[in-house]
Amino acid sequence: MSSNIRITRICQLCGNSFTAKTTVTKYCGDNCAKKAYKLRMKEEKIQKSLTETATTINQDWMVANQKTFLNVKETCVFMGISRTTLWRLVKRDSLDVKNIGRKRIFRKSDIESFLNQ
Repeated sequence: MSSNIRITRICQLCGNSFTAKTTVTKYCGDNCAKKAYKLRMKEEKIQKSLTETATTINQDWMVANQKTFLNVKETCVFMGISRTTLWRLVKRDSLDVKNIGRKRIFRKSDIESFLNQ
């Protein structure tokens, strides 16, 4: 059984008006439906990537939060600053850095006292 329903709608993608044969039609044609699908898939991929990035950052922060001494990367994550800003703070003697060979470490208690100033 076919229906003789004809509804004037506006395409959700391009904004043109069209005559829909069903009450659930959203797009004026196949091209707009395909473009909308591609946009939805792109947004889902972007959202998934952002979620994975946030999860990785949170894991790095949790690891840094449990240690007594932090390396450069962990210090940046713990403080929420860039490497450049970290070295700027070291140069101004705001933070103490310890050298072990070529490796540089920061005491977590020094970082916390700096952040609480």
